Amino acid sequence: MKKLLLIASIILFSSIAQAKDHKMTATDVNGNTLHITGTKTGFNIDEHKGKVIFLEYFGHMCPPCLASIPHYNDLMKKHKDKLQVIAIEAQGYNDEQVKAFAKEKGINYTLLSSQGAGEFYEYVANRAGWRGAIPYLIAVDTKGNVKFVKAGLMSESELESLFQQLSN
Repeated sequence: MKKLLLIASIILFSSIAQAKDHKMTATDVNGNTLHITGTKTGFNIDEHKGKVIFLEYFGHMCPPCLASIPHYNDLMKKHKDKLQVIAIEAQGYNDEQVKAFAKEKGINYTLLSSQGAGEFYEYVANRAGWRGAIPYLIAVDTKGNVKFVKAGLMSESELESLFQQLSN
């Protein structure tokens, strides 16, 4: 059943009509701009070309989201040259609140508020069929192809295994 849902999610993401090579930008809570190109099968981020990307919609008050922070911190330490974790806060915090949250939690990966994510927030949400469940992970391989979509908490070993699969 899990495999069927995974396949359905990937098909949904890649089949929703979107303009090929849709260009957009997003700004993280530290003021860094991400240059993003939406493609037929996913998206590329110029600043992270060739890396596996774990994009997660999360909430600052969501217990499973909070539980995932140490997992992502550990993975970023371990694979900083080959992995980029990007998390978009989806419970209404603005840039300054997300920045303070990152400092308080010791987050070592890229964070965006829904405000800073701009068009990218809706673009990915629509293509991935996201309906508000958090945490919600979209995993992209080194070529920018969405290969995995899942709602719910994943263990660090599951995330590590996913990273290994996508980086090969």
